[in-house]
Amino acid sequence: MIYEFEGRTEKEAIDRAAEALGLEKDAFDVEILETKRPGLFAKGYVKINVHTNQQTGTPPAEEPAVPSPAASIPALGPAFADPGAQNEFEQKLIDFLEGLIHRMGYAGTISVLFREDRKIGFKIESEFSPILIGKKGKNLDAIQLLANIYAGRLGREDLRIILDSENYRIRREESLVRLAYTVADRVRESRGSYLLEPMNPFDRRLIHTTLNDISDVETKSEGEGVYKQVRIYYRGGRG
Repeated sequence: MIYEFEGRTEKEAIDRAAEALGLEKDAFDVEILETKRPGLFAKGYVKINVHTNQQTGTPPAEEPAVPSPAASIPALGPAFADPGAQNEFEQKLIDFLEGLIHRMGYAGTISVLFREDRKIGFKIESEFSPILIGKKGKNLDAIQLLANIYAGRLGREDLRIILDSENYRIRREESLVRLAYTVADRVRESRGSYLLEPMNPFDRRLIHTTLNDISDVETKSEGEGVYKQVRIYYRGGRG
């Protein structure tokens, strides 16, 4: 489900979402749609979309205790621990991902990258990693989506699966931060706007967050579907 919230800051918008939905903040993903800095005669605000697969409207502590398939799954261990599977759930995810890659026609192995309360990361090691990552990470995103769907079928809708290969996620974040600052400088000089390439929600949020503290630059997501574009524009006019 997708819900829209607004606030004067990103934190306020997220706090409102958590209170309205009766969920913990780490139980949903946040996509920033638009940010506006406060001005002399206008208040600033942040508009977000909240993505969650969990039942909303009632705080988790007040929900009746109903047996769940996830109840028999051991809790995740500490981050950056044993890269091998520690329980049946992790082994099933590894088998699923290795089987999926094999059916795509490529060889590769899967290991656990990190473990957190609401997230678990898996790493693909393959000589075909550039293909599995794909242009702008689109193949990696697609495989990750399938992994999250499979995790939900195993009873772990509460757990987000993160997939990486050759440290692509870190390199992508560093590249996007540099891009954000470069384009911000460009629009400040031209006093116009610049529309970035289509990005997934996580990449768009990084752009919005990176530029949120620059007083004369604002950002807004445009388009439909998962892969929207971020427009970066000079605050004095949208060019």
